Amino acid sequence: MADFLVIVESPAKAKTIERYLGNKYKVKASMGHIRDLPRSQMGVNVENSYEPKYITIRGKGPVLKELKTAAKKAKKIYLAADPDREGEAIAWHLAHSLSVDISSDCRVVFNEITKDAIKESFKHPRPINMDLVDAQQARRILDRLVGYNISPLLWKKVKKGLSAGRVQSVAVRLIIDRENEIKAFV
Repeated sequence: MADFLVIVESPAKAKTIERYLGNKYKVKASMGHIRDLPRSQMGVNVENSYEPKYITIRGKGPVLKELKTAAKKAKKIYLAADPDREGEAIAWHLAHSLSVDISSDCRVVFNEITKDAIKESFKHPRPINMDLVDAQQARRILDRLVGYNISPLLWKKVKKGLSAGRVQSVAVRLIIDRENEIKAFV
């Protein structure tokens, strides 16, 4: 039985990293995000400080169950998702789902998958960086607020199935403004 559980995003990384760390470590993959805003509703409470409502992503139940089982057997859990705001948010969601204290030294980051880089990163674990998590959440919530309200309009006026987000909304506005200029030209 492994003393430590390490969770990364990719199964390919998991196998390599497990080889580098040795038999005291069990490395599992989350396969990316495990929680997100629900698809069928806004998922953001605008009346309560824009509080997001997260649910387990459909199809991720078995992955989460496997991670919870492995977590119960481990003395310590390390969250080693990618070293960016998405990875930090994935680590935060994993910590929430696995009851890991986010202020503990549970987060490990590395920029390359080499034995030396991996070993060195485990000498310097840190807490989850909530500034990065908040940045990712703000982006996700903004995407939802803009997209959830504009996408139905796109479906009516342009084509069913299109989605609008932060960038698409600005692009649509520019196109509409230009189209109005063309129509108004005499």
